Amino acid sequence: MFHHVEINVSNLEQSRLFWEWFLEEMGCEIFQEWEGGISWKKGGGYLVFVQTDSLYLDIPYHRRRSGLNHLAFHAESRAQVDLITRQLIERDIPILYADRHPYAGGDAHYAVFFEDPDRIKIELVAPIE
Repeated sequence: MFHHVEINVSNLEQSRLFWEWFLEEMGCEIFQEWEGGISWKKGGGYLVFVQTDSLYLDIPYHRRRSGLNHLAFHAESRAQVDLITRQLIERDIPILYADRHPYAGGDAHYAVFFEDPDRIKIELVAPIE
């Protein structure tokens, strides 16, 4: 569907630590790596994270502004959503909409929502059973 998505991050090391475990759980592999960035690939598409230039760090990202709202990933199953949820809890990463988890997206939408270090919302969605 997409060739690649590139995301500027405020702290590349912190973002790498965060994204590495999740993307590897999703079956991605490191594709490219250089001093100012890293990418993971699965199939024909890849996700790139690049260190934001210091000139542009003064205004932090917020998903409610114009631009990216969130990234949603396909889970293999509800069991994978549950596994990632447990890993999020173990890593002290807050689950968004915890009071409605795992149906925060609706009765037929089994998913977990969380944020990366820059507060980009991430959604992992199970297939409809």
